[in-house]
Amino acid sequence: MNEIRFHLKTEPHGYLSNFHALPKPIVIDGQEWSTTEHYFQARKFTETAPDVADLIRRTTGPAAVWRMAEKHERRRRTDWAAVKDDIMRKAVWEKFRQIPALAELLLATGDARLVEHTAKDAYWGDGGDGTGKNMLGIILMEVRARLRAERGSGDGATR
Repeated sequence: MNEIRFHLKTEPHGYLSNFHALPKPIVIDGQEWSTTEHYFQARKFTETAPDVADLIRRTTGPAAVWRMAEKHERRRRTDWAAVKDDIMRKAVWEKFRQIPALAELLLATGDARLVEHTAKDAYWGDGGDGTGKNMLGIILMEVRARLRAERGSGDGATR
């Protein structure tokens, strides 16, 4: 099976990264987000520390957002482990649903296995050696399949 590895936003297939600067903000839950990383990190705090969530939403740059979330980790919602995958699914889905050019790029990956290749993360990525869960890659492949299915329906509706 063909495999596409991605990690840094500046590399080929960098548009798959949550740090990828979007050509326009996406709207999720009635608010604009400049990257999916912004939305994902803010959702760690929306119930427990809305001030931190709002600060994250307004912060420039996904790396700064990530650092801010780490700094406030003690204020993170207690159910994070149980909800983080679905929050990531929502963010990634909205990114590709709302930005057709990115959806076309994702669809153009065909049936390739998508892998976030990094030694820094064995949950969202492959751990650098292939032993990681690669949850971001799995979610991207789910979104790709959903885009295909919706295009195949012929009604043009998004769900």
